[in-house]
Amino acid sequence: MASEELNLSNLEPAQPRKQRKRVGRGLGSGKGRYSGRGIKGQKSRAGSHKMPAGFEGGQMPIDMRLGKLRGNTSADAMPIGPFRTYTQPVNVRDLERRFDAGAEVTPEALKASGLVRKLSIDVKVLGEGELTKKLAVSAHGFSKTAVEKIEAAGGSVTWLRGEPVKKKRKHHKASAPKAEEPEAAEETEAAETDVEDESEAETTEETA
Repeated sequence: MASEELNLSNLEPAQPRKQRKRVGRGLGSGKGRYSGRGIKGQKSRAGSHKMPAGFEGGQMPIDMRLGKLRGNTSADAMPIGPFRTYTQPVNVRDLERRFDAGAEVTPEALKASGLVRKLSIDVKVLGEGELTKKLAVSAHGFSKTAVEKIEAAGGSVTWLRGEPVKKKRKHHKASAPKAEEPEAAEETEAAETDVEDESEAETTEETA
């Protein structure tokens, strides 16, 4: 069957044309005057359908109306917060299990033994469990219990970022009442005795 000759009478698009909505073309079109947007209001304005999530028509959004609770997700909670820092915990019981007595424990040795995953994250040794082996432990941080157990087993502790400085708390001592000097006490007693003698003398004169 021979193909039909193409001419202007049988010319048509490859896909059927989708009729687009033409607004503002007179009242008879059904989309004239207000162009299907109604009269006034937010939805009649340009850009009214591009509001961000949580937009409440211009009133104060609920996430701003509610009170903010302090905690480990607030902006000023350090080291947890938007600028949080992480440490990889390693307990002394893990050191007891993976290392021999006299071994030198470093972050590289911990990674080789599978106790930590990355060398780019600081390592902190915690005091969970018991330690009986003498180990030279080097890490970025130590808990107080871990230091005590490592040193009690004869080992040593090395802070890779320097030992943290402890802040001293100021204690305000209550001022004790000053004790009277002996001379001042004697003068006070003598003055009281003279006053008593004078009052007795006056009483005697009145009686006479």
